[in-house]
Amino acid sequence: MPELYLALMHYPVVNKNGVTIASAVTNLDLHDIARVSKTYGIRSFYVVTPLNDQQVFVERLVSHWKTGAGSTYNPSRKEALNLVNIKASLDDVILDINSKELKTVVTSARKNDHPLSFNTLRNQISNNIPHLLMFGTAWGLEKGFIQEADYILDPIMGTSGYNHLSVRSAVSITLDRLLGNHL
Repeated sequence: MPELYLALMHYPVVNKNGVTIASAVTNLDLHDIARVSKTYGIRSFYVVTPLNDQQVFVERLVSHWKTGAGSTYNPSRKEALNLVNIKASLDDVILDINSKELKTVVTSARKNDHPLSFNTLRNQISNNIPHLLMFGTAWGLEKGFIQEADYILDPIMGTSGYNHLSVRSAVSITLDRLLGNHL
């Protein structure tokens, strides 16, 4: 199993006007990203928000599936949601992973000057170098946050010129490109 971690960042992200905000957590993102994370062997799925009410929301939702009625109703959902960890900041995530070799990788729908290709990242991950793959919510990660990462992953580009995927879709495509068994 690769040493790959995933973080869904709700701060610092930008709104449609480019203003830095903290976005709301959505139920669908938690379920769908946890399930694809489990499918591809992600070590831990971090939900990052500094907002206390959002942390409480995530904890309540996840506990329903981990230890509440949902745990017996749908054991496979429990298995996926066991990957979820709630953190207030990127620093808290990095402390939790606790690896001096950890490389941070951000994603963006926008083209960047020096992106890391999917193939290059796939090779790095296969060499057991720990990586934290970060996805932004709202209208994407804040520019300064992107620039502080070790790497910026190539954007996912379709064939039509339209480029506005949901974060759930972007995570699924990215994990398949990085970890999928493509014969």
